[in-house]
Amino acid sequence: MTPAKKLLFIFLLFFAALFVSLPNKFSLFGREFTRPNLDFKAGKFELKKNFDLIYGLDLAGGSHLVFEAESSQIAEEKRKTAIEGVRDVIERRVNLFGISEPNVQASSFEGKDRIIVELPGIKDTKEAAKLIGKTAQLVFAEIQGEGENAKLMLADLTGADLKSAKEIFDNTTGKPAVSLEFTQEGGKKFATLTERNVGKQLPIILDSQPLTSPVVQETITQGTAQITGNFTTDEAKKLAIQLNAGALPVPISLVEERTVGATLGAESVSRSIKAGLVGLLMVLVFMVAAYGRLGLVADLGLIIFGVLTLALYKLIPVVLTLPGIAGFLLSVGMAVDSNILIFERFKEERGKRPLADALEVSFGRAWDSIRDANIATLVTTFILANPFDWSFLHTSGPVRGFAITLALGIGISLFTGIVVSRNLLRVFVRENPKFN
Repeated sequence: MTPAKKLLFIFLLFFAALFVSLPNKFSLFGREFTRPNLDFKAGKFELKKNFDLIYGLDLAGGSHLVFEAESSQIAEEKRKTAIEGVRDVIERRVNLFGISEPNVQASSFEGKDRIIVELPGIKDTKEAAKLIGKTAQLVFAEIQGEGENAKLMLADLTGADLKSAKEIFDNTTGKPAVSLEFTQEGGKKFATLTERNVGKQLPIILDSQPLTSPVVQETITQGTAQITGNFTTDEAKKLAIQLNAGALPVPISLVEERTVGATLGAESVSRSIKAGLVGLLMVLVFMVAAYGRLGLVADLGLIIFGVLTLALYKLIPVVLTLPGIAGFLLSVGMAVDSNILIFERFKEERGKRPLADALEVSFGRAWDSIRDANIATLVTTFILANPFDWSFLHTSGPVRGFAITLALGIGISLFTGIVVSRNLLRVFVRENPKFN
């Protein structure tokens, strides 16, 4: 693909991102415009997207709830699994309740196990707190009848009869599976239930929502069973956690509730936008002052960077918090780093060889420094984001928000610095050999 065609693709991408980045309503040349939302339907496939920015609790306001789990009666080796199960169930309940982008975290401190729930945009939390505060209810069911006459009947086998569930690997296939172990009384109920449902599905329901519907292969009398299927390791682990949430029902009680106002958030957003615009303007002026027309190319790349970043925030979507905005502002300054390295190398090379060759050599020799610097920063953002929830690292939501926005900024800055600026310069240098 020629540089001109690449440049055309870049500008098409820019205008598509600009469409996503525009607010729902805006004014232009004295006229009011409304940006249409994406509403696409083809057969059973349906896509609806409103491209709104999603704000976190500190910017949108909302509620902060803290629940304490009564886990003192649970054996120490099972406590962590039980709390993970409770956290997973609470998160599922909140999502089903329709709350946008909740933040649910488990916390253990001084022998107390707590679940912290943040609900952006929710001011009246009574109904949500009531929903969250229920103890997980796990129950087995059987299907009676066939076709349209089939009915789901709840059995007397519940989570109280399930001793434990854990992720294993099937001895025959080697694939991930879930092993179930019942209590003595639960084993008897399970034997009776499987005896009359051989060859049929046996739905397992948690909080009125089906988790899985394994097919009974034979009567099971040993008090243990195995759920097999095309599970991934993560899916098997998640199912085991959900089953344990019902097998080890942990009562929780609301110990803290506070409403976070959005006034401070609105002021923070306004000031952050002003700070970002001032910082962006200063960077634009500096690049032109230091590098002349080369700086104009870098400025155009920086504008494209900003539009692409905002569009990505809306498409993913990224829950924008105040630390997240700080991460974006930091990435603005870093977005021109690659241009500075390339331009400084270009100053050295253009006197030694033809201008077009000097440009290519400058990009090639600056790449090692650009790569190493950005990899170092990406490693830092990985540690701050802590995607695997390692206990020895920070798990704060705001810190993760900062890390995620900074990492996205670095990725997009690499694209604009290497791909956008490079192709802009290739076109300008080819059309104007005296370009400097």
